[in-house]
Amino acid sequence: MTNLELTQEIFVRFGNHDVDGIVELLHDDCVIDFYGPEVIPYAGHYEGKAACRGFFDTVLTSVNIHVFEAEDFVCEGSKVIVVGRLRLTTKVNGNEIKSPFVHVIECKDGRWLHFRDFMNTAVAQEAFLGHGH
Repeated sequence: MTNLELTQEIFVRFGNHDVDGIVELLHDDCVIDFYGPEVIPYAGHYEGKAACRGFFDTVLTSVNIHVFEAEDFVCEGSKVIVVGRLRLTTKVNGNEIKSPFVHVIECKDGRWLHFRDFMNTAVAQEAFLGHGH
């Protein structure tokens, strides 16, 4: 499987909420970085398969996914860059998160080694904080 095919398959599995399927495509030394303030439940730095599983579980238990669309995949060597858009609602209060995203992925041995997630975290922070906090 090419790095592009690997990444596309992980996106399909994420869309199907198949965390077990995602984890089997992660490198043993995988790292995930989701940049943003701690009010976003899944923001942070994750190392190793168990921690990375926790990241995906937390995303899926924190938000309802309405749109998660990859619009472009740019592959060069071991790197895959995914540009897309998302529309989510928080499960805690139903507020909407609408943002473009960029994922920067480093692959090794046919697995995801490092996944970095960039989006408009100010929008996500506001959604999780809700009104009156």
